[in-house]
Amino acid sequence: MVERRKVVLVGTGFVGMSMAYSMVNQGGMNELVLIDLLKEKAEGEAMDLAHGMPFAPSKMDIKAGDYDECKDANIVVITAGLNQKPNQTRLELAMDNAKIIKDITQKVVASGFNGIFVVASNPVDLMTYVVYKTSGFPKEKIIGSGTVLDSARLRYLIGEYLEIASKNIHAYIMGEHGDSSFVPWSHCYVGCKRLIDVMVENNKPISDLDKIYTDVQQAAYEIINRKKATYYGIGIALTRLVKAILNDENAIMPVSTYLEGEYGHKGIFIGVPAVINRTGVKDIMELKLEEQDQKKFDHSCEILSQAIRENIDEIMKD
Repeated sequence: MVERRKVVLVGTGFVGMSMAYSMVNQGGMNELVLIDLLKEKAEGEAMDLAHGMPFAPSKMDIKAGDYDECKDANIVVITAGLNQKPNQTRLELAMDNAKIIKDITQKVVASGFNGIFVVASNPVDLMTYVVYKTSGFPKEKIIGSGTVLDSARLRYLIGEYLEIASKNIHAYIMGEHGDSSFVPWSHCYVGCKRLIDVMVENNKPISDLDKIYTDVQQAAYEIINRKKATYYGIGIALTRLVKAILNDENAIMPVSTYLEGEYGHKGIFIGVPAVINRTGVKDIMELKLEEQDQKKFDHSCEILSQAIRENIDEIMKD
């Protein structure tokens, strides 16, 4: 009997369909269901993807459906919500998208779903918190895309700068998926060698790392200003996260997960390196942050905690 590897995608906008297209090209799951408020759009997207199956690496049943399809799914990925507009911060999206995500979560849970939620809707740390509070699921079964894409951007730019394959750059963005994120440079490696040491040995100014981080932090704004939205990068990143879950990989990824005292904080979802497998978040890898990095992390946590108090808690009471 073939193992069921079923993914339900809620939201067939640019991000959701970039993920779906990436999944078709990479394979690794045997059923993909698309759900959208615009049912005809979901149907059209499913038809379009399905017509490419003769060239896909593995068989996959693709269809549009409704929330009852979530009952036997392994993973429900939520990408629905309003898009970030030019000059708008992710946090400014919070109020409107929280209502949307709460409604979606209630419908998914009502189906009898007992799998793992993967959340990509922005602002992702807050929307993951909404799914957690609404669903009543254990924290390890709620995963936000967090700083997975930010970290991929960081690895790409460092690789380009050093002329080293980005796959051999081991570096993470931590904190909010947003303006208060930061890089713990002392925990960044080129292969098995510390990035700082590589910079010094090659007579490269350490200040160049600050420019690389700024380029990462501003990347979404730069892309949005040019093409109105970002979606390919996060689509591929979501596929990577989904496959880490389905394949029970114990892969280390910087996702948005719930803190219960790690790094001195609790009660929020925020981007930290974590071990991902079929159970969801198996473990949080707690780094020993330098004092200045801990202060940056504290600042990021406070921004999210304040946003929860001011924007989210009231919605969760309704």
